[in-house]
Amino acid sequence: LAFIGPSSAPMHSMGDKISSKVVAKDAGCYVIPGFEGEVTDEAHAVKLANEVGYPVMLKASAGGGGKGMRVAFNDKETVEGFRMSKAEALSSFGDDRMLIERFIEDPHHIEIQVVADTFGNVAAFPERECSVQRRNQKVVEESPSCLLLPETRRKMQEQAIALCKATGYRSAGTIEMLADAKQNFYFLEMNTRLQVEHCVTELVTGEDLVEHMLFIAAGKPLPERLVKQPCRDAQGSAIESRVYAEDPLRGFLPSIGPLITYKEPLQMMPGSSTLTGAGQVPSSGEVPDGVTVRIDTGVFEGATISMHYDPMISKLCTHAPTREAAISVMEGALDQYV
Repeated sequence: LAFIGPSSAPMHSMGDKISSKVVAKDAGCYVIPGFEGEVTDEAHAVKLANEVGYPVMLKASAGGGGKGMRVAFNDKETVEGFRMSKAEALSSFGDDRMLIERFIEDPHHIEIQVVADTFGNVAAFPERECSVQRRNQKVVEESPSCLLLPETRRKMQEQAIALCKATGYRSAGTIEMLADAKQNFYFLEMNTRLQVEHCVTELVTGEDLVEHMLFIAAGKPLPERLVKQPCRDAQGSAIESRVYAEDPLRGFLPSIGPLITYKEPLQMMPGSSTLTGAGQVPSSGEVPDGVTVRIDTGVFEGATISMHYDPMISKLCTHAPTREAAISVMEGALDQYV
């Protein structure tokens, strides 16, 4: 019986934001300037904040999804942010250890998708830009990023591969980074799993990431094409929009209950003369060249939106030869949702 995913050691080292920064730095990754240890109390937080230099980010070591995070621009905000983040971290994760680092202003949230086998081979795919967020949670993702120069992309991929090799990582994973307008970038964290937005990478590379995970778990090496060229390039442009069941009249709080009406946009696949899903088929019956509309969902008309799960009910992805075309197709597909 094989576990589909990484071994426990890299999951533990990368699952902790304090230890992961140390491991990443030792592997040659650029890390955000800050204190490489646990912040003990409010006075310690203020002392460190002044040493690191304002503004600073107070962050829960076990955090995720935007919980346990506060930005501070002065000593008073550091004290308040430390207290609030620590309490939120304990309530959300059962772990209130805190770290502090410099806050990167106007950052781009960039992540590199990797797959690694048990033979030491690691492949790094083109980046995903995840900067469109709300409450520190991703809403729209795209690949490639409009920010990165080719040489910056390659450096990111090389550091992602180095981190995987340093930790003995296997399976699919994601190295998240922050980048500024001057092409400086820093390791943020590693997600030791397949992420929501993995389909964006699949669209711009033609790779099936879940299939790679299955073959890796079965003890198979990565395909020769990924071994020979581990830093991969994007083909075209892909965008993902997360579709939520929320009430805009109540501050976009999750909206639970029966899904009375649910109609999805048309799904399109290149080279096909047929479309699937709800909506109107173009009069020509032809799918535009090189255009894909993909929907990943787990709901249907008549289903119930539960309070026990995230309010995201589907992922709408588009792919086209250019970013402008991918945006245009996305706008049209979103308009078809009912």
